[in-house]
Amino acid sequence: MGCGPGSPTSYSLGCVSSPLSLPIPQGQKGKDDLSRPHFVPTDLISEEPRPGLRPLRHSKSGKPLTQSLRLNNNVLNELRDFKQVLSQLLEHPENLAWIDLSFNDLTSIDPVLTTLFNLSVLYLHGNSIQRLGEVNKLAILPRLRSLTLHGNPIEEEKGYRQYVLCTLPRITTFDFSGITKADRTTAEVWKRMNIKPKKVRIKQDAL
Repeated sequence: MGCGPGSPTSYSLGCVSSPLSLPIPQGQKGKDDLSRPHFVPTDLISEEPRPGLRPLRHSKSGKPLTQSLRLNNNVLNELRDFKQVLSQLLEHPENLAWIDLSFNDLTSIDPVLTTLFNLSVLYLHGNSIQRLGEVNKLAILPRLRSLTLHGNPIEEEKGYRQYVLCTLPRITTFDFSGITKADRTTAEVWKRMNIKPKKVRIKQDAL
């Protein structure tokens, strides 16, 4: 089976393991219902994983041996206790390389995501992220190569794509679209015209 968009085997990042896919708790209302409750990651621990195309491998302790986690369409509005949840769900949470958090209600990029240094693919499309500056948090991730943010309010910001490409120069795919040399050139021109360089204050020794 080939690698395709939306799967943890997409693009040229190399095929990683089948994802652990956790559903919204049973009996809850759809995402478009204004009266729906919100959830945090701890609500998902007791849920049975969604069946995948390939079976998950498990360790002797019974935890999945996977580098991929799918939490999309779960009405999550925060990632409180996310690290603790990962430790309970996965045998090696530090190896997590692919996370799908699309179609939730996240309003910001939680700093906990910036502690996952092996993360190479992050899907955040279809959320409620308001500030373009939230993208700055992801610059610390050395292996991040694929990111999605479309379907968030920030997509309407002027210079949306250019800002992301300037802020995250190592990514190779953005919003399921490959980044070309022309994209990078356009982003650099936009940066020179719109982002003022920070002034560096030089401290002078007291006479």
